[in-house]
Amino acid sequence: MLTLEHVAQAYGRKQVLNNLAFHLEPGEIGCLLGPSGCGKTTALRFIAGFETLQSGRILLGGEEVAAPSRALPPEQRRLGLVFQDYALFPHLTVVANIGFGLGRLSRTERAHRVGEMLRLVGLTPEARRYPHQLSGGQQQRVALARALAPKPRLLLLDEPFSNLDVELREKLSLEVRDILKHEGITALLVTHDQHEAFAIADQVGVMNDGVIQQWGTPYALYHQPANRFVADFIGQGVLMPGTVMSTHEVKIELGLLARVKPAHDQDIGLLSFGLGAQVEVLIRPDDIIHDDASPLLAKVERRAFRGAEYLYALRLPSGARVFTLVPSHHDHAIGEKIGIRLDVDHLVVFPKPA
Repeated sequence: MLTLEHVAQAYGRKQVLNNLAFHLEPGEIGCLLGPSGCGKTTALRFIAGFETLQSGRILLGGEEVAAPSRALPPEQRRLGLVFQDYALFPHLTVVANIGFGLGRLSRTERAHRVGEMLRLVGLTPEARRYPHQLSGGQQQRVALARALAPKPRLLLLDEPFSNLDVELREKLSLEVRDILKHEGITALLVTHDQHEAFAIADQVGVMNDGVIQQWGTPYALYHQPANRFVADFIGQGVLMPGTVMSTHEVKIELGLLARVKPAHDQDIGLLSFGLGAQVEVLIRPDDIIHDDASPLLAKVERRAFRGAEYLYALRLPSGARVFTLVPSHHDHAIGEKIGIRLDVDHLVVFPKPA
């Protein structure tokens, strides 16, 4: 449904997008995820048709809509747009906002489609209200319903939940995914929030400096990061020094990692680094288990209460810091030493920087 091929763009000497390439199948939800200034919103603007490409091309449903010599106007691309500020018409009711893009339908058809959208987003009781009479979450639903009403072939969402509080953001992101899947809509989301990306998207592209560092499922990004940037940006891991002991063994301060499933499908073997090579091993909070019976002790340096669990920052004897997630009934004080052990399922190893 959406294909980007070698899309590149520069403003003066600043390369904003560099050889951007990915595709979405019909009904698939994708996400461009990255820090501010990485180029993700710029990419969205090219897909929408708000700017002209310098190189590469963009296809929608197999039709070329953007290239250096061709640019289909935005209104002809059959796109739905949901903006960060919702962009609702303050003088129109919920019904009128949702039906705004349905002028080509008859009055009966328009009323039927608006009614469908109201039921889909759960706003039938608020149909005659105005935007200022709605909560932030309700306004977001109206914006989504308005974008979906004309049955677009692609929905673009630009940081749609950034104005909402954390709890509502998580709830709405799951609701939006359900709505998009119910309607069979192909969608592309832009966000800097990985929790939001993981809750909604089937495929996520982690961007930095105009380049997609890795495109894959949330599971693959977390357990099989392609490089240090992805490993650092996704999750709360630390890179620990290690030594290659054999084809399937790496020794780190926490112990020997032996015969752990490699992070990537290709069987390169640890000896590709060289026997005795100094490497860095990614250790995430879920790789470390709190175990009172373990002889390996670490000191609680910081802790963050998350309801069902604590996130503990632990200081090892060497001075290195690691993180662990522990059920919240294990209430340990700062400065207290607790037993830990390794439980690593995916071995992620990078060569040690020179």
